[in-house]
Amino acid sequence: FGQLDNGMRYIVRSNATPAGTALVRMEIAAGSLAETDAERGYAHFVEHMAFNGSTNVPEGEMVRLLERNGLAFGADTNASTGFEQTTYKLDLPRTDPALLDVALMLMRETASELTIGDEAVERERGVLLAERRDRNTFQLRNAQASADFFYPQARYAKRFPIGLAETLNAATGESLRAFYRREYVPARTTLVVVGDFDAGLVEAAIRERFADWQAAAPAPQPDAGPVAPGDKGRTDIYIDPALPERVEIVRTGPWLDEPDTIAQRQENLLRQIGYGIVNRRFLSLAREEEPPFRGAGLGTADIFEAGRVTRLIVDVGDRRWRKGMLAAVAQYRRALANGFTQGEVDEQVANVRTGIENAAASADTRSNTALVNAAFELVRDGQVPSTPATVLERFNAFVSQIEPDAVLAALKREAVALVDPLIRFRGRYEPEGGATALRATWREAMRQPIPDDTRSEAQRFAYTDFGTTGTVVSDETGELGIRTLRFANNVILNLKPTDLEADRVRVSLAIDGGQRLDTREKPLATEMTTYFAAGGLGQHSQDDLQSVLAGRTVQGSLRAGTDTFTAQATTTPRDLEIQLQLLAAFVTDPAYRREAQVQYRYAFNRYWAQLRATPASALRADIGAILSDGDPRFSMQEPQAYRALTMEGLRDTISERLANGAIELGIVGDFDPDETIALVARTFGALPEREAAFRELEGQPPRSFTADRSPRVIRHDGAADQALLRLAWPTRDDSDPRETLALELTERVLRLALTETLREELGQAYSPGAASSPSRYWQGYGTFGIAASVDIGQVDPARKAIIALLERLRAEGPDSDTLDRARQPMLEEVQNALKTNNGWLSLVDRAASEPERIDRYLAARDRIAGLTAADVRATALRYLDPAMALEILVLPEDQS
Repeated sequence: FGQLDNGMRYIVRSNATPAGTALVRMEIAAGSLAETDAERGYAHFVEHMAFNGSTNVPEGEMVRLLERNGLAFGADTNASTGFEQTTYKLDLPRTDPALLDVALMLMRETASELTIGDEAVERERGVLLAERRDRNTFQLRNAQASADFFYPQARYAKRFPIGLAETLNAATGESLRAFYRREYVPARTTLVVVGDFDAGLVEAAIRERFADWQAAAPAPQPDAGPVAPGDKGRTDIYIDPALPERVEIVRTGPWLDEPDTIAQRQENLLRQIGYGIVNRRFLSLAREEEPPFRGAGLGTADIFEAGRVTRLIVDVGDRRWRKGMLAAVAQYRRALANGFTQGEVDEQVANVRTGIENAAASADTRSNTALVNAAFELVRDGQVPSTPATVLERFNAFVSQIEPDAVLAALKREAVALVDPLIRFRGRYEPEGGATALRATWREAMRQPIPDDTRSEAQRFAYTDFGTTGTVVSDETGELGIRTLRFANNVILNLKPTDLEADRVRVSLAIDGGQRLDTREKPLATEMTTYFAAGGLGQHSQDDLQSVLAGRTVQGSLRAGTDTFTAQATTTPRDLEIQLQLLAAFVTDPAYRREAQVQYRYAFNRYWAQLRATPASALRADIGAILSDGDPRFSMQEPQAYRALTMEGLRDTISERLANGAIELGIVGDFDPDETIALVARTFGALPEREAAFRELEGQPPRSFTADRSPRVIRHDGAADQALLRLAWPTRDDSDPRETLALELTERVLRLALTETLREELGQAYSPGAASSPSRYWQGYGTFGIAASVDIGQVDPARKAIIALLERLRAEGPDSDTLDRARQPMLEEVQNALKTNNGWLSLVDRAASEPERIDRYLAARDRIAGLTAADVRATALRYLDPAMALEILVLPEDQS
């Protein structure tokens, strides 16, 4: 930690997880709250101008310079603007002195040297307005309306960072420079650098770069409020056809100024446990076969430093607000009146203890991201960074004082009593009886009898014996030290111990089946797989499992991939056994309870209501049918088809595969190989014999790309100025690794060209994109797409610009600089792929059944380096003929 004489602060931390990488963050403690009425959106505008020229970096060169060094725009080079801060972010793929010097130089340029020229402002204005148009969604409009209702006098409710069209249009280079000079001062700036380097050298480099920065003293920052603690009794109804039904019950109180002390952390822990118990009760009700609500929650939060707010939120199905409100208020009153049981406290404490113990055990391999987050908790909220070991020590000293009465008392000290609260309803339909009925229901809920405590004691986990321990029949170690074993029952196990994450083990499970079970006759056969785990196990419901497994680091879920059912989990060496038992239990004894079906239908109804609320969601809904000529396997069906799905139907579809399909396990991380093999032998190795290999995609009609290239129009229900243009072409499968990489490089070249043309030159689109998707499993099938969200008046110019850059690419190929800027991030990604356990797991999970993925990885760097501009041009000539593009245009309803 350090502070320069000019007031700028810095935080530096040497850390090697992932090795050879670093994160650089610069935060200016000024955001949209600092704007005057005439400057709304200026903080965000200045953030954009950071990439548009400075004293020592010409306009447009900052991003190009970073791309040449392997940082992809958006992924590794980014910025964000909030109410109270603006943050600039660089993720460095290497920590060589030259790249670190470039990063610090660019941060200094951003801090004090932006030119904010008039011509650059005019070009960037279109990008800002395009971003504002894209963000004008039902979610943002609801958030703004909510803030206006609950905090009508608060400054923050009128200072959403996206700004106003009129102030953005009125902005000039002079007015933006004035905001920049006023707000970007050393005393408001913190630089955070965490990564694999010598901290002393980085500190010296920071001092050399920033010590001579001189600027005016910071002006006081405006308050986010006012928030009126006495505000009560008001009711609001907000209708939007895309919003699921919700009732919010709110009271505000004064802000509690609570500096970070040991006593305050103990108080916060008691509060956390109290809210956790109440919300656990809500979750139990939401998991019933006939739940009163889809979900509910109680919590208290700061409104900046202007106040605090206690919220009771109830999410329900359409026109079910009354039942949900009555049930949620009953649980709120039960908690305040009767407090909590020792069993409920013990469950929460077990989960807290495990999180703290896990953090302490993995402290030596905390990620760069985790350390940056800790730094910003200090900068923004005054939370002193603590070593995980000291956190555990303090927890152990305090845990005996965590008793039900203490928990309830702490919750009551913070929560604002919901007396005559503000009530806000939002949803698709007007509530019957309107505001009067909402208020009457609240009064009724406060008079109803308080429900009794009905929670049963936690059970013991029932799945510890899966039969005779399995035997290993083959054991080989292949490329990259990945060890593959086969058990006598044909279960395959791939192992790779690493020291990248102390005390962490990552597990993957693949079972033959997946979406190949979907047929033309039954296209939704595997649709409900995501809710499979919500059905629980034969001996434990999902709700039971949460209590049974309290204090355990385990996950249980299943999803349907193209050819497999898959599950992934992160656990610890201590909990690896029960993690494997849990996954094996879901394979052998899933219960398919009806409550999972109820949860699925809630989620589907919400999804269907929002299906056409934005251009992007409307495109996602229809593009499968368009590209496949209506093949039902890849097309949205009518809503009644989804609502007719049952857990019994899912069981009929997948149970045979769960019982017989080939199984491949991948385990990566900090574990003892011999102990792990023994654990697998007692779980998956003990199952009845399985099929020996994953099946090919046989017996299914092939997946095809439509031959009809006539333009299509899709309608959306979003803002009237929003349009989305999508061009699509058929390509190929990914069986040729070099051609797959050539397609990816072409995609990246086009992303750069689209950004420079549609975004920077024309100001038509905020985030145009390109994507290559060669199929791994459907022979001969792949797609390439280009998409741009534009104003409805800019569709034709955007189309012409895209076609012109395609024709130029096909005629000339990319220039050498563009090729390098597209290729270098690909090379860095390959170089860094195996510096994380997730990267390893992507190779280990199917190392036996898909060994070619390892071969591809080993050859990828040379293949990428060997690709030329001629290869990109040849790819574009082969696949991306503008005359053969399928154009899909997403327009508002009633727009010609």
